[in-house]
Amino acid sequence: MRSTKVVVGALIARDGCYLITQRPPNAVLPLLWEFPGGKVEPGETDQEALRRELKELMGIDVEVKDRLLHIRHAYDDYDIDFRVYVCDLISDDIAHLRVHDHRWVPEEELDSYEFPAADKKTLDMLLLTPVA
Repeated sequence: MRSTKVVVGALIARDGCYLITQRPPNAVLPLLWEFPGGKVEPGETDQEALRRELKELMGIDVEVKDRLLHIRHAYDDYDIDFRVYVCDLISDDIAHLRVHDHRWVPEEELDSYEFPAADKKTLDMLLLTPVA
């Protein structure tokens, strides 16, 4: 039986650049870049999960705003239900607690980074969707 992982991602923009993070070398899909976020735990809302994950990943606080995109993607062993929210960064000091690296990347340079397939779908849709 295939499992479905419900995950959330944060679209955080500053000065025309988007925040992306690099997965640790020992993670699934190691060293690929992604929009920061993580799994929704039972009993959590998407917004609660996103605030918790970003605090655990980078020690940052965010205000979760509107859902921008909703993507479904099938990997070999599981499906992913990926929801991307626009977020405002409240705390600006980014630590690498559970990420290998982070970058602020202008939209026109995002496609020069290697993303997992679900994030790539998100990226493709993002480039077609204006962010308010």
